[in-house]
Amino acid sequence: MNRVPVKPELIQWALDRSGKYPDMLAKKLPKIEEWLAGELSPTLKQLETFAKATYTPIGFLFLPEPPDEQVPIPDFRTMAAEYFDRPSPDLLDTIYICQQRQEWYRDFERSMGGDPLPFVGSAQLTDDVIQTAAFMRKALGFNIEERKKMRTWADALRRFIEQADLLGILVMVSGVVGSNNRRKLDPHEFRGFALSDKLAPLVFINGADTKSAQMFTLAHEIAHVWIGETAISDAEAVRTSNNRVERWCNQVAAELLVPLDAIISAYNGDSYLSDEMDRLARQFKVSTLVILRRIHDAGGLTRDELWDAYNSELERLLSIPKGSGGNFYLTQAARVSKRFARALIISTLEGQTLHRDAFRMLGFSKHSTFLELGYSLGVM
Repeated sequence: MNRVPVKPELIQWALDRSGKYPDMLAKKLPKIEEWLAGELSPTLKQLETFAKATYTPIGFLFLPEPPDEQVPIPDFRTMAAEYFDRPSPDLLDTIYICQQRQEWYRDFERSMGGDPLPFVGSAQLTDDVIQTAAFMRKALGFNIEERKKMRTWADALRRFIEQADLLGILVMVSGVVGSNNRRKLDPHEFRGFALSDKLAPLVFINGADTKSAQMFTLAHEIAHVWIGETAISDAEAVRTSNNRVERWCNQVAAELLVPLDAIISAYNGDSYLSDEMDRLARQFKVSTLVILRRIHDAGGLTRDELWDAYNSELERLLSIPKGSGGNFYLTQAARVSKRFARALIISTLEGQTLHRDAFRMLGFSKHSTFLELGYSLGVM
């Protein structure tokens, strides 16, 4: 039996990178402990199985030493760095998938004679936060009164995504890598990122996060697009980032979602804080953590009071189980962005894009699924 010489440290690196232990793979690969000890080498087929199980490009396993993988876009995270000493394969693969989709859509827009979007890179960090948020709100058609009338956070988030989509931003929301439901994304590692581009600005939102948290992340990443900054970032309403870009984007996102004059008018300091948090969160369709930050900004809480309330509320939120399910085709369109999906389906039907390439970028392999998605988006 022909075996492939692979260094034990590369086997261990792939395991560490994927967060898996040898006993988790022992059923498929019973000799894995011997590989790690350097007593036996795997066959090529076994190595392919191992690479697939650990989400590792097989070529990496033939390198002389483990590679130092870096996030392929600017990394402005500070909180996640406390817990993750290397990017997970889930994060890396998600960024790579989005970059491929963005590249395709950019070429599509060029072929259609699309014009550069004027709002991309239109702001600077020295611009006034309140004025910038007002410009963004107007461009998006983001109406505070309309949101108040919406029944749920999900409705408000869906509307927000639709507004960004109509403006020309590819908004992709998913809690898994591609369409692989076994590879769930971790909101503690990242909540979202922005890939700024004049023709194809793209925002990715970690769908494993709560709907109300996704609302703030989307606002934060759109602020990144407004200043033309590509980055994976800290979308934190309360914590103060050490990064100047992150601080500005957080401030703009908070003002976009909950204008300071609106919170000053709506906040009742005589009520219990917990009651006010819940009431205002329902009214503005944002998380209670964002509301806490805005109450503080309005002068209703000291910094110490803010942190005490934040830590208590965060603990409560983390204890709430998350829901699941939904219409497959609505979910699939949200994962890849409706704007992207429509363009890709039209291009494929016109013979400009191969079906196999369309299926790869959409994340499925059945032609019937492709047709159903087209019908659900009104392009067939």
